[in-house]
Amino acid sequence: MALQPAAGARDLNPREVDGNRWLCDRLAEVYRQWGYAEVAPPVVERLETLAAGGGIQERELVRLAADEPLGLRPEMTASIARAACTRLAGRPRPLRLWSSGTVFRTATSDTGQHRLDERLQSGVELLANPADPVSAAETELLRLLLACLRRLEIGSRQQPTLLVGHHGVLTALLDQVPAEQRTTTRQALISYDPLSLAALDLPGHQRQGLQQLMRLRGEPEAVLYQLEQQLGPIPLLAHLAETLKVVAPVAQAQGVRLQLDPSFQPHYDLYDGLVLKLVCQGPEAPVAVASGGRYDGLVRRFGEATSGLGFSFDIEAIRELLGTEATAPQRPAALLVAYRQTARLAEALDLLERCHAAGDRAELLHRPCDTEAEAAAIAAQRGCAGVRWLG
Repeated sequence: MALQPAAGARDLNPREVDGNRWLCDRLAEVYRQWGYAEVAPPVVERLETLAAGGGIQERELVRLAADEPLGLRPEMTASIARAACTRLAGRPRPLRLWSSGTVFRTATSDTGQHRLDERLQSGVELLANPADPVSAAETELLRLLLACLRRLEIGSRQQPTLLVGHHGVLTALLDQVPAEQRTTTRQALISYDPLSLAALDLPGHQRQGLQQLMRLRGEPEAVLYQLEQQLGPIPLLAHLAETLKVVAPVAQAQGVRLQLDPSFQPHYDLYDGLVLKLVCQGPEAPVAVASGGRYDGLVRRFGEATSGLGFSFDIEAIRELLGTEATAPQRPAALLVAYRQTARLAEALDLLERCHAAGDRAELLHRPCDTEAEAAAIAAQRGCAGVRWLG
């Protein structure tokens, strides 16, 4: 019999479970205030849906042995987008949805073996109205993210950085590169790989410009100015500037550093517009606690011509960042109901339920105790608040 969980899976103790639930409950309060309704996407989905149109590689999916190609969800966006465009297609847009639950991913170890990664996630999805300006939905999403941080009390002490990029900006920059070099150039930029970039067969001035682009990140206004010098005053930059202008003062007031990075792209290739990642400073290293973006192409694959946006929080990363004691308020200790004789067990159970009816936490000691002092000692050992004794 195996004594340890599978690699990548974990046993959570009661305090860790309380911490996860506390964080999810606080986020749910914010989602509901902003008009989002809870949904519960299935844990098991068809691989075609999970792959999100090629945005997620099949090697990263946890497959199941079944008559049809099925797997465990690596994230919830694709499943919610599918439901929004089918079962919820008749609901008016914008459609605001939120969910929380476990996601499953695979990774390859240094020895080449596959490893399961089980994480708890909470997030939102926003299916916008096609007639509304896209910048309004993007601005709402970023402001909602900041509202969630306030509710979780994440601020300057955790040194949060909200990293923002845009698939369209990166595509416009890559359009200046010969078509046969674009895929390699894109991979070098998003991987921050200067050696691969230097090895590209490009004119010297173009390679130098890409090297400058790789280092171009920072305060949005300054980065947008540099981008306009390269791309001209295109509408995409104007929309991005408008969005960040509304978000920047709120982020600054919360101690959140706003950073624009044209070459930033998240791990999953789901997104085709605005992309984001929230990174905080942990005790030893930076910790990514949220990510998301805009996924219009994914929504169109499910038959709807609208914009889809969303983000998700890594609940366990936040719990570890803030500390379990900070994210799981201590519950009141229980009373211990004890009795002297086995014949009084039924009476002890009646007393236990009267405690519960009065709103008190109480638990039963299964074996009889000779004295109340003995029961009190057991209560102290178990961390109980006191003893209700049937002598």
